[in-house]
Amino acid sequence: MHLGEEELLRLVEKLRFSEVGEKVRSRIEEFKETGEKGNSEWFSEMCFCILTANSTAKCGLKVQRELGAQGFLSLPRPELVRKLKRAGHRFYNRRADFIVDARKFKNIKDILSKKSNEHEAREWLVENVKGLGYKEASHFLRNLGFLDLAILDRHILAVMRENGLVDGALKPQGKKYLEIEQRLREFAKRAGMSLGELDLYLWYLKTGEVLK
Repeated sequence: MHLGEEELLRLVEKLRFSEVGEKVRSRIEEFKETGEKGNSEWFSEMCFCILTANSTAKCGLKVQRELGAQGFLSLPRPELVRKLKRAGHRFYNRRADFIVDARKFKNIKDILSKKSNEHEAREWLVENVKGLGYKEASHFLRNLGFLDLAILDRHILAVMRENGLVDGALKPQGKKYLEIEQRLREFAKRAGMSLGELDLYLWYLKTGEVLK
């Protein structure tokens, strides 16, 4: 869909006052409700985001629904590998390793609650949790109701490229990720919404779905 920035802005505005907008607002409320829950629910969400890297949200959801927080927290690695493989995850061994390693942060809500804001929390996640880059850490925090972060996955970047918001940068990392995030933040400000809300609309434009 090649619209240009102004047309994209109008399309997002139109979606905002449609049935899609209702779904987006409902999803954001779900994120905030998850953020009110405890360490185990936060850990489960972190594992979901570890699983989405180089995979799909649907695959991550499938595993999360089957295992639940306790499965992520306590399932022996061989069984975890089997579950991921059966769910169709391409990198079942590596992701199982990441999840097992992340168990040392099972009190993840307590840890992140000590950070001054979501940006500081994201930096900590990127530096300390194997399997979480800026994209995955942003996804995790957005799913807890922290909405000033961009999830620059292939769908979002595709919409941005097609409509003149960004050039290149298929998999931006580090400083480049933050630069593109700021560009999207400026667009979100023009649209009168948070980055977290805008992400759901742009993702819908590419997938036809409003997932987490």
